[in-house]
Amino acid sequence: MQITDIKVRKLFDEGPMKAIVSVTFDGQLAVHDIKVIYAKEKFFIVMPSRKNPDDTYRDIVHPINAHFRGMLEASVIAAYEAALEEAALEAEQAEVAEGIPETV
Repeated sequence: MQITDIKVRKLFDEGPMKAIVSVTFDGQLAVHDIKVIYAKEKFFIVMPSRKNPDDTYRDIVHPINAHFRGMLEASVIAAYEAALEEAALEAEQAEVAEGIPETV
C-alpha cells in the first residue's frame, strides 16, 4: 500500500494539536482526520477515533504494524512541515505586498 497524497487540511498555532490531515492510499482510499500532535518535545500522529459511552476513545482506523505506522507518521509529519513552510512563505509574501504602494 502506497501513500499517494497527503493534504494538510488545517494548521493550528496554539495547543498540542498542530494539524489535521487527510491521507490517500493507492489513489483509492482516503483516511481523514489524522491529527498531528506535538507533546513531550516530539511530533506524532493520532488516528481518527470515536468516543465510547464510557468516555474512552477507540481508533476507527489504524496501522496494523509498527513499520507501516512509522512510515505513515514520517510522511504525515513531513507534509505538515512542508505546509508550515508554505504558510510562512505566503505570510511573508503578503507582508511584502502590503508594503508596496499601488500605482494608479
